[in-house]
Amino acid sequence: MADDRIFVPLSLVSRLALAFDGAILGVVLACSAVRALLKHRSASSALSKIQSAPSISIGDLRSIISAEQSESSEEPLVVVRGTVGVKPVVEGGSWRSLKPHVLVSQESRDKAVIIQSMQTCIYSEWKGFFGWSCDVRAMLGESLNKQGSTSLRMVPFILVEGDQWLNVNLVGSKHPLPLTTVYHHVHPISASRYTFLQALFGHEYPVGLLDEEKILPLGKEISAVGICSFNDGVTEIKSCKELPYFLSELTKDQMVLDLAVGTKTLLWSGVVLGLISIGILGYAVVRNWNKWKQWRQQSQRQLPQPSYDAYDDDLEYLEETEVMDNELCVICLMRRRRSAFTPCGHLVCCPRCAQLVESASHAKCPVCCQKIRSSLRIYG
Repeated sequence: MADDRIFVPLSLVSRLALAFDGAILGVVLACSAVRALLKHRSASSALSKIQSAPSISIGDLRSIISAEQSESSEEPLVVVRGTVGVKPVVEGGSWRSLKPHVLVSQESRDKAVIIQSMQTCIYSEWKGFFGWSCDVRAMLGESLNKQGSTSLRMVPFILVEGDQWLNVNLVGSKHPLPLTTVYHHVHPISASRYTFLQALFGHEYPVGLLDEEKILPLGKEISAVGICSFNDGVTEIKSCKELPYFLSELTKDQMVLDLAVGTKTLLWSGVVLGLISIGILGYAVVRNWNKWKQWRQQSQRQLPQPSYDAYDDDLEYLEETEVMDNELCVICLMRRRRSAFTPCGHLVCCPRCAQLVESASHAKCPVCCQKIRSSLRIYG
């Protein structure tokens, strides 16, 4: 049934893409190629920045920051690896207990600094006997078929290496977090009294509820790629918007390898899509140009032919009168030359043949091959 739901939208999309002999498909592929090349440019920039960023320990951060700030005013970009810990808080000269600042997972009872709880409603995928509204949802994707809620709780945390620690600043960061799934369960939903009618007419109805919980546990070893600085005498790292990573389970070498593969993939995909789009657009231009020329020739052929009723009396007279050979039409060799072409002025055709020559697509004089504008009837 799922194949039936996407058959009609896919057929409409394919017809639209192949319209104008594939011109629309060529434009879409060209836009995709440009987008891939722009992403390749940003990925290459991020790769060079991560490659040049030093991978140092937390204890050496102060000396690196001081040396970089003395040479330039810019804050240094570094790669630091450590384990997740709770940020220490000092009150009244003594270290306060860290327990109130640790989150506890409701499902796994693990201690964490970030807990993300998600609840998603799963809907039926059956179209029904009389349903057609699902085709619109299929064209827009499966995002409309799922609804849910997400809650995110977090506390300030640090990266620890031995007895040294680094404050992690997540303010303004939109990078993905290295969370671990600790709970994943689907709860079935009982059918209501209207479920049969909803299924019969193709209206989607909920069949299950998916509960997920992801955490960033204490003691997890992660890497931080960002800008280091001093904030109130505390070493702090914050995210860099130009980089695809901030907190990650990957090491620096794994990040570089991942970005290198990604940049090559984006480059070759952009080149291939660009070449394909050029070929399709070239084919579409040639095909549409030929169609336009054929249409123009057909429209010219379908022009109303001149009426020769006015010449009937004259033709009957000519047939009864003897005509010299040097006075015969050079085209039909039957009637007297009575039409002169302009601007060349050659008097070589009868009125009927002159009209036929004049109505041609490329009207030229049969003697001098000069382009003609019209013909004039000569009496006498």
